[in-house]
Amino acid sequence: MPESTSTEREPGADPGLDRLNALSEKELRVRLSHCLNVERWVRALASEAPFVDRTALLEAADRHARSITADEVATALARHPRIGERVEGRDGESAWSRGEQSTFAADTDDASLRVQRIFALAQQEYEARFGRIYLVCASGRSSRELLIDLVDRLFHDPDTELRVVGDELRRIAGLRLVKLLEENA
Repeated sequence: MPESTSTEREPGADPGLDRLNALSEKELRVRLSHCLNVERWVRALASEAPFVDRTALLEAADRHARSITADEVATALARHPRIGERVEGRDGESAWSRGEQSTFAADTDDASLRVQRIFALAQQEYEARFGRIYLVCASGRSSRELLIDLVDRLFHDPDTELRVVGDELRRIAGLRLVKLLEENA
């Protein structure tokens, strides 16, 4: 019996990864595009399948997302709703967006509602300044936290802000990959 190497894993040890690895290339690319709608990233990541473990998948995803370009940012943002916007749709990607933004609108006291209104105004200023929606990895972050982040980012120059948006897309992609692995678990 051959000795097991450190890159091998026992089948069934990670049902989510097994499901992902069992997808056809076409379906894998569709599912990956729901995590980050950047064709280069999707192709590069799909070309590395099957993945030996979650760590390998997440490291590859992170590595390929670190070189996101301005054009890729624009394409990826087209699939993201504005923070505070009601997300329609019954698909998994829409559900992920609703979940990612759920903390933002969770507080309904007067002070939080005022913060959300101020946030909407700052968001308009951001869009006028940078020509794109404000994107942040919002999971678990309150409206107050997001307002502070948004106001801070208004002081960035365009190149710095583009890098920040790329980093936020990378973070969101990592979280969504984990959600993809956890679906139907």
